[in-house]
Amino acid sequence: MKPTQRILSIDALRGITILVMIFVNEAAGIRELPVWMKHMPADADAMTFVDMVFPSFLFIVGMSVPFAISNRLQKGDSFWQLQWHILFRTLGLLTLGFFMVNAEEGINAAATGMPGSVWSFLFYVCVVLIWNIYSFKDKRRAYLLKAIGVAGLIILAYIYRAGPDGTERMKPHWWGILGLIGWAYLFACIFYQLVKGNVIGLFILMILCSCFYMVANTASITEKYSLQWLGSQAGNAAHTSLVLAGMVLARIFFNEKNEPVSKRFVKAILFAVFLLIAGYFIRPYFKISKIHATPTWCYYSAAACSIIFMFLYWLIDIKGHSKWTAFFKPAATNPLLTYIIPAFLFSIFGMLHITIFPHSLLYGVPGLLWAVFFAVAVMYLVKGLNKLKIRLQL
Repeated sequence: MKPTQRILSIDALRGITILVMIFVNEAAGIRELPVWMKHMPADADAMTFVDMVFPSFLFIVGMSVPFAISNRLQKGDSFWQLQWHILFRTLGLLTLGFFMVNAEEGINAAATGMPGSVWSFLFYVCVVLIWNIYSFKDKRRAYLLKAIGVAGLIILAYIYRAGPDGTERMKPHWWGILGLIGWAYLFACIFYQLVKGNVIGLFILMILCSCFYMVANTASITEKYSLQWLGSQAGNAAHTSLVLAGMVLARIFFNEKNEPVSKRFVKAILFAVFLLIAGYFIRPYFKISKIHATPTWCYYSAAACSIIFMFLYWLIDIKGHSKWTAFFKPAATNPLLTYIIPAFLFSIFGMLHITIFPHSLLYGVPGLLWAVFFAVAVMYLVKGLNKLKIRLQL
């Protein structure tokens, strides 16, 4: 696996996922949408393409990790330097998720001393200051800006107040999407190193994570052996299984064996078929549910991601039809920046009391057209910010 190699098909899958994510997040507030364009209820035993966005992110994280670890090792990182990098990225994701969730929970403006939109705006400014990739020759300028960002986060956390009486402080209601990705990334990186990237080892660990979830959610077992505490980690185990599935596919397609492309495709197809069959047999016991993060949902999502990636790899890396991927490149190479832009924009609109699209038109076709326009506009905005040398990296 070449350390500096960028796989266009992985970038394309990431970019497409990000575009769909922005679209579905904006479409969530639109009325009169068909059922297949909404998240399924927790106990519906069903899923839509909307329910696949989050697992797709986790799967792509898994596909990227082998390259990232190989890259750092090739650059000369020691074992402990690599662990620090993994821990730093995890802490960054947990911090971002923690702040974003508390911003969404609702801020008591009077007790905090500022409206929620202003607090959120300042938070995102601090995020840019901390995680921007600076090109200064004098690194002290970059360290100063990062230090200002860290100080800003500390101050924002200190003044934060919520609740009707303004007495609630920041707390982990849940870790948010980025936080959940952070936990899954951490566990998967540990597992990847334990088996030294061996595809069979990763495959077995993926299954073990699913088994952990099933045990944790089987009352007859947890009550008999007093294992109720397992439930707190069941979701992390499910999400980690998705990251591991992405690792498995990456190791099938990109390894040191230089296998014929046809052989790699056969292995990938067998992997996808296994995921579909496993999901089919698990489904009677654990229904499809994004909210509950069931193994069935994980396996069906991973199978779909595998199939989509195989098509993209054939189209882009084998057939060479790659020009169209340029549209996705800025977002694909800057996923964190792209992820926070919508929330950043809405904090600005809130500060200025601007309504950019009439609420009376947020229904049906007009609403969907707006969601498409907004998603595409964000993609172009990322490209513009990149030209201004704003690129975030954990």
